[in-house]
Amino acid sequence: MALADNASCAKSSDDFLFPEIIELNVGGQVYITRHPTLVSVPGSLLWEMFTQKNIRSLARDSKGRFFVDRDGFLFRYILDYMRDQQLVLPDHFPERNRLQREAEYFKLPELVKMLSPKLSKQNSIGDDPCQSDPEELSPNADTARNLASASAALTNAPVGSFASSGVGAGPDIRRSGFITIGYRGTYTLGRDSQTDAKFRRVARIMVCGKTSLAKEVFGDTLNESRDPDRPPERYTSRYYLKFTFLEQAFDKLADAGFHMVACNSTGTCAFAHDQTDDKIWTSYTEYVFYRE
Repeated sequence: MALADNASCAKSSDDFLFPEIIELNVGGQVYITRHPTLVSVPGSLLWEMFTQKNIRSLARDSKGRFFVDRDGFLFRYILDYMRDQQLVLPDHFPERNRLQREAEYFKLPELVKMLSPKLSKQNSIGDDPCQSDPEELSPNADTARNLASASAALTNAPVGSFASSGVGAGPDIRRSGFITIGYRGTYTLGRDSQTDAKFRRVARIMVCGKTSLAKEVFGDTLNESRDPDRPPERYTSRYYLKFTFLEQAFDKLADAGFHMVACNSTGTCAFAHDQTDDKIWTSYTEYVFYRE
């Protein structure tokens, strides 16, 4: 009887042990890592989560993976830091401040220090709080550039042109460029071609253009997970939007000063069923926008 009790206790204790390999779902992004990695920084949030005795108290997704409701893209850098306590970021990394906020949430004080803005000896604390982002101009340099642009405009522009263009209210420093919006959609058309087509949901709206312009226009609604380390002045065709309404994308482009200059579409057709004349059309459409 004593042996049975001991076996029962051992089995109960094993129920609370974490596996060696752990799958995480962080904001929809799946990560697979080892348990010692997640508990490598004592006192951190991940250490608190994966050293507790009651494993059932942790949230899980529909496939049984441990779920953390945070930015799935930025978590890759959190996990890299947990592996060797070092910070390595790509060149022209534009989300340093957001990553610092994630480090604060996961209770990683040393990582927060690494991400904090570094002050030079010549600058006081309030001179330039955003020097940590290499691609961003400092406020002083930006002001000088604006003043130079305004002076050149005042010198070279014809008389009366500022009243009509609105330059008198301040120089427009928005850069020109193209952004292409593409999407693939399907719809079913019945035997009678005059009937309304049954449209299906647009799966994904793709964005092609210069990285800096795409981020300016779409902001947090831009999903960069397929090309996360693209420098601001390079082009990409792998970004897509977090929503699936074309009109919403058009509105954001219009608000940013873009106008449509071209569009094109291609389509293929296939029969939905052998017994019916219903046809499924698959189309790919692109809209090209330009800002002067």
